[in-house]
Amino acid sequence: MIDELLVVRAQLGERDALAELVSRWRTPVWTYVRRMLDAERADDVSQEVWLAVVRGLPRLREPGRFKPWLFTIARRSVMDRLRVQYADEPAHPGEELAGDPADAVLDRAELTAALALLPPAEREILVLHYLEDLRVEDCAQICDIPVGTAKSRLNRARRLMRERLEEKGYRP
Repeated sequence: MIDELLVVRAQLGERDALAELVSRWRTPVWTYVRRMLDAERADDVSQEVWLAVVRGLPRLREPGRFKPWLFTIARRSVMDRLRVQYADEPAHPGEELAGDPADAVLDRAELTAALALLPPAEREILVLHYLEDLRVEDCAQICDIPVGTAKSRLNRARRLMRERLEEKGYRP
């Protein structure tokens, strides 16, 4: 409800409302982008997201849907950047991240490394659903896929994540 009010106020030209929206959502947007891209590109893409938000906010017709709208913009920016990356670089499917596979303690670095090894579509749905706390329906809307496809990707992402963590020695 707070976001909806802030959006309406920002659409009416209140700069303080826009500043508060940015303040409230800067970290979640950057975190999502960072989980999808490397640190070098996360800052640039986050800035692109906020530029698109400022430009598009006057056209947002459903202020109550700000969060899914925001993450849709973030997703498009991330996918654009990944498209450029994959067009420029040959794929290395067998390449693993460096680390100590004997260490069976699950920590944040291992979780991040395992997440980075997931294919982008599965990583994206996992990040949106579990780390950004979005409903499956909102994830489907953001990814522009049917709800059933979002559920399938989420299931596959969980399975792949479990496999990656087990490869590193973690046993649930």
